[in-house]
Amino acid sequence: MAHHKSAIKRWHQSLRERERNRSRRTRARNAIRKLREAVAAGDGDAIREALSRAYSAVDRAAKKGAIHVGKADRLKRRMAHLVQKAQSKQNAA
Repeated sequence: MAHHKSAIKRWHQSLRERERNRSRRTRARNAIRKLREAVAAGDGDAIREALSRAYSAVDRAAKKGAIHVGKADRLKRRMAHLVQKAQSKQNAA
């Protein structure tokens, strides 16, 4: 445990920021999960809406430092590929 007043303050700040970051990461993961569910259901409008929400949540998490910017880019590439694959499957059928 910290002894200096400034170190104690930083510790309290880090605890608050950890909770905020946990919330941001969870929100991003849930948005990605909802996108995968929409792709599995095959509803085009739901997929577009879920993709937009997922991009937004992932970008917000990266902007605030909850996840690394490179990880955010990788997640977005994978989501785009997933949606593209689902759309090509729908067009073929």
